[in-house]
Amino acid sequence: MTLPTLATLLAFGGATLAIVALPGPSVLYVVTRSLEHGRAAGLCSVLGIEAGALVHVAAATAGLAAVLERTPVALDLLRWGGAAYLLWLALRELRGGGQGAGPAGAAPSRRQLFREGLVVDLLNPKTALFFLAFLPQFVDPHRGPMTHQLASLGLCFVLLALCCDGAYALGAGGLATRVQSSARGARLVRVGACLTYISLAVVAVAA
Repeated sequence: MTLPTLATLLAFGGATLAIVALPGPSVLYVVTRSLEHGRAAGLCSVLGIEAGALVHVAAATAGLAAVLERTPVALDLLRWGGAAYLLWLALRELRGGGQGAGPAGAAPSRRQLFREGLVVDLLNPKTALFFLAFLPQFVDPHRGPMTHQLASLGLCFVLLALCCDGAYALGAGGLATRVQSSARGARLVRVGACLTYISLAVVAVAA
């Protein structure tokens, strides 16, 4: 199995940290879930998102992402499917179905949180296209099969993203109890979550 050189891994790790440390859609989603339901919920959401990222890495390694890029219809179906799912989450928040752990309602199960994070990431075609564009930049065709290098680089990316997103989940989750301690705070978090999902849906379908 041919792996990237140490110099390549260090360069890739630095570039990856510069990307994942900046708040993006996944961080926004994780922070929202953490504020709503606490640290454990945020970490479950992180695990779901990174599991989806692993699927995208596998797709990029197998060449499926390249096929997706050349198939506008499939790309649009994923894009609009992801936006529809996010809008459904926003609607659920408006109707009180995603309430926090306070007396107004029960928090979702960890399995549900993981599943929702997984679906949100899987239905984001921009993640697949990102890996397709980013990973090959650090591949050396003279070192043997590209698939081995792509897989190892993708795994490195997901592990670093797991650490960064997990840190955001822990930080935001630490504020959850304080925010949810009042009815007004819980309501503001719910409205914020709704607006977050709508914003993510808009980003999903933006060109």
